[in-house]
Amino acid sequence: MLKRKYRVDKCPMLFCFLRQRLSVEMSSLSAASVEASPAIEGAEQKKPLKPCCACPETKKARDACIIEKGEESCTDLIEAHKECMRALGFKI
Repeated sequence: MLKRKYRVDKCPMLFCFLRQRLSVEMSSLSAASVEASPAIEGAEQKKPLKPCCACPETKKARDACIIEKGEESCTDLIEAHKECMRALGFKI
């Protein structure tokens, strides 16, 4: 099998393509290393709780009740979920 050796002066388009590709890969590697350090520090800190993930027990009971009986019949479960959310610091 014949192996071709490309010279820069004979194939400038290939050289430009490879140089551009290499620079993109190097910049993405350096960006990944920069992003990795805050992620390690962020693991030590707690992420803020999202409202959709707060109080899963009361949310599940509230949703099941609303589906089965309607919103009017589930005011106690709705209020319990609101109280749980307020206890976690959400403004409801």
